[in-house]
Parts: sequence; structure tokens; C-alpha cells
Amino acid sequence: MIVVDTNIIAYFYLKTELSQLAENLYKKDSDWVVPILWRSEFRNVLTTFIKREFISLNHGIQILELAEALFAEKEYAINSAQVLNLAYISGCSAYDCEFVSLAENLNISLVTMDKQILTAFPSLAVSLKDYCLD
Repeated sequence: MIVVDTNIIAYFYLKTELSQLAENLYKKDSDWVVPILWRSEFRNVLTTFIKREFISLNHGIQILELAEALFAEKEYAINSAQVLNLAYISGCSAYDCEFVSLAENLNISLVTMDKQILTAFPSLAVSLKDYCLD
């Protein structure tokens, strides 16, 4: 089981330069968990792709439905005080610290490509590239 951030989810569902790595990650460990926040962030990513006409609205809706099905019963509520504390000590955003908080609470890795998270939380966060190479 691993926590994945919204960017990893986006790489998995949308064609990007890191899509193949995200697919390799899923083959290696398909038990992905997320904080509930992922939904809002992922909708925002899809909205950007739709507005830039990289995907159609209908395709965006299909992707969202697939992603929501993947994370059914794998979403977690997060302790707000813990998130604020993690953001305070790290300088990372509260959004990012929701993913960190979940990884910390479940005692599992957070897979991300966010350099600030990787630097601030080296005992929890691992890069997509490094996790796939392990």
C-alpha cells in the first residue's frame, strides 16, 4: 500500500512524459490510497486539460469516473491539526501535507515528484522514479 499524490494520479490517467512510470508504479503496487482532497485537485487538473483542449469534456468525465472507481474505499479523512503542524514545520502547502499526513498515519510511503515534499519528508516521501527502480 502506498499514498500517491494527485500528480501521480494525473500521470496515470493523462498522457504525459511520466505516464509510463506511473503505469509501472501501478504494476509494482496497485494498492493506492489518498486523502479525500485528491478529488478536488484532480478535478482541477482535468479542468485545465479540458480548457487547453488536450482532452474533451466527455473524456475528462470518463477519466474522473475511472479514477473515482479506483479510489472507492481508499480515501481517508485527515486530521486538520496534524496537517497544519506538518505545513508549519516543513514550509509545504497544507494541500501537500494532507498526503504526507496520510502516509505518516498509515506508516507507508508517499510517492510523489514534488521536490519540496521529497526534501522536507525524506523518511516518508519517495520519488516516482526511485520507487519504480526499487
